[in-house]
Amino acid sequence: MHQRTLSVVMASQVFSGAGLAAGVTVGALLAEQMLGAGALAGMAAALSTGGSAVAALAVGRLSQRLGRRSGLVAGYAAGALGAAGVVVAAALDSVVLLLISLFAYGAGTATNLQARYAGADLAAPERRGRAVSAVLVTTTVGAVIGPNLVAAGGRAAEHFGLPALAGLFALAAVAYAFAGVILFLLLRPDPLLASRAPQAHAIPAVTATAAPAGTASRGVIAGAATMILSQLVMVAVMTMTPVHMRAHGHDLAATGLVISLHIAAMYLPSLVTGILVDRVGRAPVAVASGVTLLAAGLVAASAPDDSVALLSAALILLGLGWNLGLVAGTAMITDAAPVEGRARIQGNVDLLIALAGAGGGLASGLVMTATSYAALAITGGLAGLALIPFVVGRARKAG
Repeated sequence: MHQRTLSVVMASQVFSGAGLAAGVTVGALLAEQMLGAGALAGMAAALSTGGSAVAALAVGRLSQRLGRRSGLVAGYAAGALGAAGVVVAAALDSVVLLLISLFAYGAGTATNLQARYAGADLAAPERRGRAVSAVLVTTTVGAVIGPNLVAAGGRAAEHFGLPALAGLFALAAVAYAFAGVILFLLLRPDPLLASRAPQAHAIPAVTATAAPAGTASRGVIAGAATMILSQLVMVAVMTMTPVHMRAHGHDLAATGLVISLHIAAMYLPSLVTGILVDRVGRAPVAVASGVTLLAAGLVAASAPDDSVALLSAALILLGLGWNLGLVAGTAMITDAAPVEGRARIQGNVDLLIALAGAGGGLASGLVMTATSYAALAITGGLAGLALIPFVVGRARKAG
């Protein structure tokens, strides 16, 4: 049952990953074009992040009540409607509709992230890390394909009299819709509901029984703190790296290379990370996340302004540190959260992760303006390192 569930979730993630790529690739450009001011281009990311935060909570609550299938399908439906709304807004040149639609589009991002929990619901404790990793890796497939469809999507949009930048959002609407249809038709039985079934309590691999309240709370806090901090540091440094590179004369090709390598490092190591989480343990991998984030900060801070190679190395380490934290933290929470309240707790945690990303993005500009890129990078690295004693202590008590 678990293997079939994992296969269905992975299939849906190929499509949802493509939908996710639209906002990252052309969202800011479309917002700049329609709003008429480069300073307002960041509103695309801000609105979609806000929508992601709200959707994380809503998808988690709906999944808790009706099951993963209902929660994820509703989230992808909202994301598809948001992407379609962006296309309509571009056609009508409606700024108000654009802003509303970008907010709704963020639901797809939150749902994409929550799908990793569906892959772990029925996994044996010793295989949960690998289950989470498998879902993340398939997301990469769509996320890589999506940006490469910009030209084709643009030509298709222009054929129908739409702005070229709206083309990728049209593809995102279709991709999110396909992801929802796959889950609606094939995610049966529902993995979360199946894990609550009476017979599941007799299967040790599912770990359906609730842990003592204090122990579960400590495990959830450790997992949440690991993911929240990883997200905060990653977004803060990643957001300002293109700005730093542009200020020192790097062209878009160099910036695109650095960010592409960063995104690859966020997802591609997942299969290895999952094995490490399952075999070495959750807390050691969380510690490795903090150490890697520190290394990323130090390399970024020491990189000469004209060195694409060292900036690439720093952003690869940054992506890897995020990956280690996400997989380890997800496994911690799935281990510790009682199945009766698991989806609600996971939704709450993902809400905090989204807010951390938004906060990191906003704070990074202020820190770099007041100090420097090097200071921002070192601050982020030290933040990653500072949480290690807390996470280790909580994880040991939870165990």
